[in-house]
Order: sequence, then C-alpha cells, then structure tokens
Amino acid sequence: MHLGKVIGTVVSTQKDEKLEGFRFYLVQRIDSDNRPLEETIVAVDSVGSGIGEVVLYATGSSARQTDVTENKPIDAVIIAIVDTWETDGTVRYTKA
Repeated sequence: MHLGKVIGTVVSTQKDEKLEGFRFYLVQRIDSDNRPLEETIVAVDSVGSGIGEVVLYATGSSARQTDVTENKPIDAVIIAIVDTWETDGTVRYTKA
C-alpha cells in the first residue's frame, strides 16, 4: 500500500466494458512527512474519495483483490481514505 493525495480526475468515454461505472482519479504519491513525490498514477476509486483527500492505494495484482475490482483490468485502486497518521509521536496529517 502507498499513501497518496487525489489531485485530479480522468474521464474516458470509451473504455473496456469491465471498467464501466468506475471513477478514475489522478493520485500523487506522498511520503510519511506528507511531502509530494514525483510518482503520479491513475487509480480506480473503490471507497468514495474525492479531490484533495489523502488516501491509501494498492497497485499491481493487489489492486484486483477488492470486491469492486476483482477480475477487472485494474492496476491501481484507492482502498481507504486517511483520517490521520503519526510517526515518532508527531502527527503528520489530520483530515481537515
């Protein structure tokens, strides 16, 4: 799993029929200090997240392990909306 921030949407009017009904987001990976990293991916939303939210996402074969994405041609899926995290006793992020 990776931490990321939803920074945008991807719209596709023509796609594989197994992807119909999915919402696609651009997710920028962040580090444990809430700093953006260069990696940006397209992920299917399985939890109702939105732009600006910090999320957990899974990639590769793990992305096809949710009830929503099972046996679908998906390489990245948002699996949780992050409320808070801390490292070394310091709160690094708290959902506004």
